Amino acid sequence: MSFLSSNLTAIGFDADDTLWQNEQFYRLTEQRFIDLLAEHADRALIASRLNEAERRNLKLYGFGIKGFTLSMVETAIELTEGRIPSSAINEILAAGRDMLVHPVETLPHVRETLEQLAGNFRLIMITKGDLFDQERKLAASGLGDLFDAVEIVSDKNAATYQRIFSRHADGPAHSMMVGNSLKSDIVPAIEAGSWAVYVPHDLTWSFEHAEAPVGAPRFRELPHLGELLPLLGKLG
Repeated sequence: MSFLSSNLTAIGFDADDTLWQNEQFYRLTEQRFIDLLAEHADRALIASRLNEAERRNLKLYGFGIKGFTLSMVETAIELTEGRIPSSAINEILAAGRDMLVHPVETLPHVRETLEQLAGNFRLIMITKGDLFDQERKLAASGLGDLFDAVEIVSDKNAATYQRIFSRHADGPAHSMMVGNSLKSDIVPAIEAGSWAVYVPHDLTWSFEHAEAPVGAPRFRELPHLGELLPLLGKLG
């Protein structure tokens, strides 16, 4: 397959909720946690306090299931003033373990899109989160052989994309980032000088919300990954 966008040589892909489902498992576990603590506090308050704990702990635990699990434990202890029974703590830990072994469900159009792009562009998976968990999901997805490089980072900002696209490709100006997070995948990639394609997901953590850079000439939005190849054919 040929593309008109000959100036573009590399495409980076976010992983969670771009290549495979992720946030839905956090939401389901959060509901399980709220059910567990419902006799101790109002459901809305539990959700709010958990969200506060997650945001507060990002700088300590980073992104991922382990940090989320520790935040649930912390919230349970705080809301019950230390009276939470050990059986409930065990249930919270079990919920976290369930998330860590949950089967990987790739999103529609992912495999066929990557297969058609492989060989035409350098494909780079750029994701943040727990190293072991992200490596597990990539292996379970069966998509690993389609990527030329994999970068699991603690955060995503303009410097991240400048470094990765310079290391694995011809620099940001000749690269594109594809993802579902405006805050992590789109805005910083644009700031780095790359193309950025926003593919919204039905569920996105509130921490990842940001204003879309609609005025940026290198910004595009697509309803799903199946539209990426036609878009590439239109880029001059």
